[in-house]
Amino acid sequence: MAEQPYLSNRADTLTEDPLVGFNYMLELEGAVAGYFTECGGIGSEHEIIEHKVVDKQGHEIVRKIPGRLKFQDVTLKRGITSDMQIWKWRDDIIKGDVKTARKNVTITMLDRTYQPVAIWHFNNAWPSKVSGPQLKSDDNSFGVEELTIVHEGMYREQ
Repeated sequence: MAEQPYLSNRADTLTEDPLVGFNYMLELEGAVAGYFTECGGIGSEHEIIEHKVVDKQGHEIVRKIPGRLKFQDVTLKRGITSDMQIWKWRDDIIKGDVKTARKNVTITMLDRTYQPVAIWHFNNAWPSKVSGPQLKSDDNSFGVEELTIVHEGMYREQ
């Protein structure tokens, strides 16, 4: 049977298992600041500018032009621990010490064997929100801390 040409370049993607969101490591300026079980909001987008023009035949065309670049806020969640590092980082902002709070941050997605499978870097990041758990005395679930990070730029290394 002859190989179908449209599949020849996709062999790796057909046999590679997708990455499973398992564990995320947060580093502040290269030092580990915690491990998280949920991570969301990694991304960027452009505002869309619509520019109406008329072509040579008199037809109106709407051209879509990339506008201002925006980066999404990143949210990390984990079970509450005795570690106070993210709370202390947030306290810098509360005290108005934005210069100290701005850090280059790395989030590394780890696989089930704790090997890095994806790495994102964020520039001038700071914690806009830290929240503690919603606890109830008649609930068996564990308490969850949530950290929201804002930043001024990002890229994926791996």
